[in-house]
Amino acid sequence: MYAIIETGGKQYRVKEGDLIKVEMLNKEEGAAFDEARVLAVYGEENTKFGTPEVENAKVSCTVLKHGKGKKIIVYKYKAKKNYRKKQGHRQPYTLLKVEKIEM
Repeated sequence: MYAIIETGGKQYRVKEGDLIKVEMLNKEEGAAFDEARVLAVYGEENTKFGTPEVENAKVSCTVLKHGKGKKIIVYKYKAKKNYRKKQGHRQPYTLLKVEKIEM
């Protein structure tokens, strides 16, 4: 059984026991919560698609930790104008463990 959920403006395909990195959530580490936006649930016998969300479907998740992703370098320059700008960025994320999918 797996589900399609939406969080942080992105969609994720998850099944029970998965670890996923999502955009930073305002939750404490170790907190358990139910994901509200379940777009589709694929079961062994039946499949449900939402318009836009599946009613009475829940994906229970636990926050394992918060962190920052790998550093990327943003380098801008203009040729022949002596303009150079170097900037780094690390995107914050939340690591979730999917505990249970209910239909």
